[in-house]
Amino acid sequence: LPFHKYKTHIATAAEEHLHECAYYASSNGVSNLHFTVSEAHQSQFESIIDTVKSEMEKESRTVINTSYSFQNKSTDTIAVDLKNNPFRDKNDKLLFRPGGHGALIENLDNLDADIVFIKNIDNVIQNHIESIALYKKTLAGVLVELQQKVFKYLNGIDEGNVKHLDEIIDFVKNELNIGVNDGFSKYTSENKISYLKELLDRPIRVCGMVKNEGEPGGGPFWVQDSKGVVSLQIVESSQVDLANAGQAKILASATHFNPVDLVCGMRNNKNEKFDLTQFVDHNSGFIVEKTQNGKPLKSYELPGLWNGAMAKWITVFVEVPLITFNPVKTVNDLLKDPHQPL
Repeated sequence: LPFHKYKTHIATAAEEHLHECAYYASSNGVSNLHFTVSEAHQSQFESIIDTVKSEMEKESRTVINTSYSFQNKSTDTIAVDLKNNPFRDKNDKLLFRPGGHGALIENLDNLDADIVFIKNIDNVIQNHIESIALYKKTLAGVLVELQQKVFKYLNGIDEGNVKHLDEIIDFVKNELNIGVNDGFSKYTSENKISYLKELLDRPIRVCGMVKNEGEPGGGPFWVQDSKGVVSLQIVESSQVDLANAGQAKILASATHFNPVDLVCGMRNNKNEKFDLTQFVDHNSGFIVEKTQNGKPLKSYELPGLWNGAMAKWITVFVEVPLITFNPVKTVNDLLKDPHQPL
């Protein structure tokens, strides 16, 4: 879709991401940009990118490697009618629907990268790129600083240097906001070390959050699971029981909103890739109601990519300014000032 009008041409959102990635996601003059797309549209993306990439590389003095993937068909889920009978299309075939963006945890897992920035394709502008890049780099800086501390403690555990358990516990509680089991103090030394290693040896995500301005979507919350464990999670409204007045009130009082602005640490202290599929909360999928040819249906969606699919990651929230969040959900959003030329 055409997004921004320049004096010489009209740019698509994909093109603007080429421009943006060179500002904050490059190393040694190389930037890697990955798009998850619909399989049917990949050739159009490639055509757009091929038309503008060489000029972008020349302008930014950065080699931009682009790659593509699409949601695996094996993650589609069967649809049912309102009586939970399998739904059939007009050709009397069973209907399977995409399992939602949670299916993309497999795509993310397949990337060969140390650090990955994640954002929605519509959240891109042509102005203030320097300011946006500054906050992206800031989030990455928070991630790297946390990684260094986590790796230091894990390396110490691996080397048998575990004299400062109180220091690790303080870090886990106060900097990573991870609760420690009530009975931890009664554990044997060996079990304490094993438990702390399990808490620390996980992928890390730093999530930018903006102040809540009433946009539809999810936000940062404390969540308690069935075992009583409390953790930081990004929660969508579809995950909340809105019939429960108490839960609805908590959702409505959210101070911050999730703009999908994540920086992810993909490797452990031994520089090995995490298997991201091992950190999914499979109990956090949800049922959605849709229509097909005017007929209502229900479908199961997998735990969302930044929701249940990352539920067992180390998670840190950082407030970022609203200037970094300029989504385009309807064509009228392109009329807003951030999407207009200066």
